[in-house]
Amino acid sequence: MKIQINHTTRYTYPEPVTDSVNEIRLTPRTNYRQSCYHHEVEIFPPANLLTYEDFFGNRVHAYSVNKPHTEMVIHTRATVVTEDRAQRRDLPKLDLEDQVRRMKEEEFQNRYIEFILPTRYTEVTPELMEFASQHPFDEAEDLYEWTKRLSSTIYEQFTYDPEATSVNTTVKKALKLKRGVCQDYAHLMIAVCRSVGLPSRYVSGYHFVGDLQGGNADFEQASHAWVETHIPGSGWLGFDPTNNVEVNWRYVKLGHGRDYKDIVPVKGVYRGVAGNLEVTVDVRLLDK
Repeated sequence: MKIQINHTTRYTYPEPVTDSVNEIRLTPRTNYRQSCYHHEVEIFPPANLLTYEDFFGNRVHAYSVNKPHTEMVIHTRATVVTEDRAQRRDLPKLDLEDQVRRMKEEEFQNRYIEFILPTRYTEVTPELMEFASQHPFDEAEDLYEWTKRLSSTIYEQFTYDPEATSVNTTVKKALKLKRGVCQDYAHLMIAVCRSVGLPSRYVSGYHFVGDLQGGNADFEQASHAWVETHIPGSGWLGFDPTNNVEVNWRYVKLGHGRDYKDIVPVKGVYRGVAGNLEVTVDVRLLDK
């Protein structure tokens, strides 16, 4: 499926600010399930872009605006073709015993250690372990089915509420509230997976639901976050606990990291007064 994305981030300030230094992680990745055919970045005030890949392979655009300004606009356009097929098709598969054995091997643990260790957002607490205890490994056919059940449990037991949490909310607080947004759902699923030794990473991207608007679909739109879990013997597979689905052609991946902090779409610092932020995202299906 061919998907077009227009993403505009606008900062406005009541008086001129200076020395603005920024990083943008808004370039769709090219991988086994999607290909980015076009991507462009426009900055106002105009600035020279430095492009590089970070530790996790995400494309980063960095720039500075030193002169006084009362507005900054970041506009990106992208065209991405996604695979219209199930992510599990033709993948190798191990039985549960072999999966758990491989997951506990030192070589496996060392290879994926950054996606197994807890972070500030995904701290392992007694409350988290109690939540995780709902799904023992031995009650699942394999770790793929276990991960799907975990995603479903989070979807069923949590309420989507944009007012309940912020970008700084940890899993500990989200568990207490049983409410939150896609970032909180993803962090919780990641924390549970890591608590049992299953590598899991935070994914930032876009979610196309234009054809579902006006119906009864339980989908959140546009900018989105979900989870990729490394299933031993199969590889990285995507799950969206916010909507209780596996990643499919509707999802466009920008990048991944250990948690939200690694993959903030736009971040920076400047000298001056506090400003206002406005973000608009338009995700459209061009053709099938």
